[in-house]
Amino acid sequence: MKQYNALAFILLATILAVSCDKKTNNESFFSINEDVLKAQYTPKESIKIEVIDSSNKKIDSIVYSINNLKIGSVKGNSKFSFALKDQKLGYQNLKANIYFEGTNEVDSSRVELISDITPKVLTYTIVNTYPHDINSYTEGLEFYKDTLYESAGEYGKSRLLKTDYKTGKILKSLKLEDKYFGEGITIINDKIYQLTYKEHIGYIYDAKTWKLEKSFVFDKPEGWGMTNDGKNIYFNDSSEKIWKMDPETQKTIDNINVYSENNKIKEVNELEWVDGKIYSNIYQKKAIVVINPKNGAVEGMLDMSNLENLIVKLPDTDVLNGIAYNPKTKTFFVTGKNWNKMFEIKIN
Repeated sequence: MKQYNALAFILLATILAVSCDKKTNNESFFSINEDVLKAQYTPKESIKIEVIDSSNKKIDSIVYSINNLKIGSVKGNSKFSFALKDQKLGYQNLKANIYFEGTNEVDSSRVELISDITPKVLTYTIVNTYPHDINSYTEGLEFYKDTLYESAGEYGKSRLLKTDYKTGKILKSLKLEDKYFGEGITIINDKIYQLTYKEHIGYIYDAKTWKLEKSFVFDKPEGWGMTNDGKNIYFNDSSEKIWKMDPETQKTIDNINVYSENNKIKEVNELEWVDGKIYSNIYQKKAIVVINPKNGAVEGMLDMSNLENLIVKLPDTDVLNGIAYNPKTKTFFVTGKNWNKMFEIKIN
């Protein structure tokens, strides 16, 4: 018993010693002053950052960064200000790296950058109405050389389609394996890119022959809409994020967060790139939003709710989804999941 007590005492002493050492090693001398930070900022504002010194240590310099990118430095413990006008919307992770007496210490904080733009309410006129395959659960829609391409979803029914939009006739169809749910498509460099819903697999086809050239893996939670700007691909994953992808490597290289004023817009869906802006359906919403791809701000909005009054509604008729811009006619083509009509519209 005495031996056990002695061993227990030694073990307890060791634990306490380690704990004390650990506490000493983790002692913080400096911290970002949270009292001078706001929870939310707009791009017209500047962040003013300062460090609280809870010691008598001499600060040599402080290096500041946002989202792991250096934004500036100061000598000593001077205050620092950074203009937010060129930042992308969303959370800004602040970091202060404080150098003092031959060592350094890091503290971090976070603020949210929201949009200061009130979206314009846009209007449209219907130019033409065309038939649309009512069995097509539309996930992706895009024009390529004046021909309409479509990706239809649902397990066991997913297809890649080439369509005569004036008649609704399907010119070519490629069915996916039943275990895959087809999602967004885009066509760039004479290749068709197609995502799947939850399978984390994408496909690349030759645009002329439809021969499968490659499949690739993407590491986002889900695959939804796709578009491209002629150089890069943009896709989304059910959240407020739109990701930029290198079409050659299929690696994500950047992203934006979509905001309408101070609100994140989640479930960004089908995408279309037109004249430097991204037009997008929002899942379960009867509207299309216009997004600035540089920072994620919603700049315009179209109420599309009237279109549902113009289609035949069956039990499996679902939400508005599908935007394609025809550069030849300079008009948009919109439809929905299992809609019997497609509408050619001109946005005013």
